[in-house]
Amino acid sequence: MITCKSPREVDQMRRSGRLTARVLEKLTGAVAPGVTTREIDAYAEELIRAEGGVPAFLGYQGFAGSICTSVDDEIVHGIPGTRRLREGQLLKIDIGARVDGWFSDMATTVAVGKVGNRARRLMDATRCALGQGIRQVRPGAHLSDIGHAVQSYVEAQGFSVVRALVGHGIGRRLHEEPPVPNYGRPGLGTVLRPGMVLAIEPMVNEGTWRVRTLDDRWTVVTADGKLSAHFEHTVAVTAEGFEILTLPEAEARPNWVPDDLRCEKGGTDDATTTAAAG
Repeated sequence: MITCKSPREVDQMRRSGRLTARVLEKLTGAVAPGVTTREIDAYAEELIRAEGGVPAFLGYQGFAGSICTSVDDEIVHGIPGTRRLREGQLLKIDIGARVDGWFSDMATTVAVGKVGNRARRLMDATRCALGQGIRQVRPGAHLSDIGHAVQSYVEAQGFSVVRALVGHGIGRRLHEEPPVPNYGRPGLGTVLRPGMVLAIEPMVNEGTWRVRTLDDRWTVVTADGKLSAHFEHTVAVTAEGFEILTLPEAEARPNWVPDDLRCEKGGTDDATTTAAAG
């Protein structure tokens, strides 16, 4: 069953989302060569709890971290550990928080030091595809319009969309109905209504869209060992359109897509680049 939240409940989810956004911004600043994923995870738990939240992932179905830390060909659900990050890697940070019983979910991909042009183009394409998907959200639109927009953008950039993993509804539970695929034909399935809240999260691979799961039963990797990127926001359907709930308060407003998600073309002409994306 798909639950529609009241304006008061959306406001509570907005508080959760802003906490998650603040924490993730600090985590991206902590990413550097030599840092372990466990150190980033411990920092995340400290920050979430300091702001009055609870890490959404810690203990979820037995998961051992407060965040997911997935590197290079790891798409999602990477378990934080003793591995030290190296120059040129891509780190995916997936983070969630629960505040007064309400969940928010968010993800970004961060360049560890300098990365090559292909990796940067993959990051850009995934981030921009998220923006394309969010811009489809409005009352009367179909759920499949989101996935179609994501897939069309990603494939135009020469990359592929993961099929085995999808976004989801969110609210009192971390994962609620409906599933939110990142592919498909437009105009099909569930019609969006005010009060629906969706975690929209393109997962994009450099090569094949096929995946496999490692022996730890959590970490999902690309089947061909090539790179993957992941971006995510929690988005509410409003009477007028949409609102991204996982934005800092200074950036948040109705029907607003941040400039870094308003992309018409993916990629860059630079041979290498240093900054973090998110």
